[in-house]
Amino acid sequence: MPTDRSTERASDQRAEQPTAPAPSAPPAPSAERTAPAERTAPTEPADLSGTVGLFAEESRARVFAAVVLGAATLAQVTERTGLSPKQATTALRRLRDQGVIAEGADGLAVVYDRFRELARSARESKPAAESYGSGDEQSETVLRTFVRDGRLVRLPAQWERKLVVLRHIAERTFEPGVEYPERTVNEKLRAWCEDAPVDHVTLRRYLVDLHHLHRRVGVYRRPAAAA
Repeated sequence: MPTDRSTERASDQRAEQPTAPAPSAPPAPSAERTAPAERTAPTEPADLSGTVGLFAEESRARVFAAVVLGAATLAQVTERTGLSPKQATTALRRLRDQGVIAEGADGLAVVYDRFRELARSARESKPAAESYGSGDEQSETVLRTFVRDGRLVRLPAQWERKLVVLRHIAERTFEPGVEYPERTVNEKLRAWCEDAPVDHVTLRRYLVDLHHLHRRVGVYRRPAAAA
């Protein structure tokens, strides 16, 4: 039977042994980690063709129209479009990816700034209208309609417009005072008529009749001041 001294010694040994620390509770997640990420519109460069292509698909067009008219939740979108929740969700995801619809504190909304950006990009990328050097806006409009890239599209039916086009062809093709053999005249006028429903002979006859070209013994010359 153990004595009081041995019992006392065992108690002292147990008291001297280090105790394992109690497991600490996991740290509480910070507000920064649990807060939902703010949804922002994509920052890709404005692509007008890609955005227009969005609305080539009927479900996306219907979803976009519903949001324009005030639908702010998926339930409202499905109710107003008649689409299934899956169809509406897919369409909304595509519209959000392109940045034309965003979801904020008040629900779904159209990102009109995206369309302003597209319009500005389209204006900046539009090539400047070709100038024909006529010095008159009305003549420039006629020439842009009937002349493309140094080629005649067709002769205008209206006589005043026809005069503008014929004068332009004469001025761009023949130097004043220079004599051209008929073969050279035909070659130069044939180049104008490659894509036009008029031949070089008809064009040459007009230029002679209008005194843009003077003809003498098979030689043509453009006067210094055409009538």
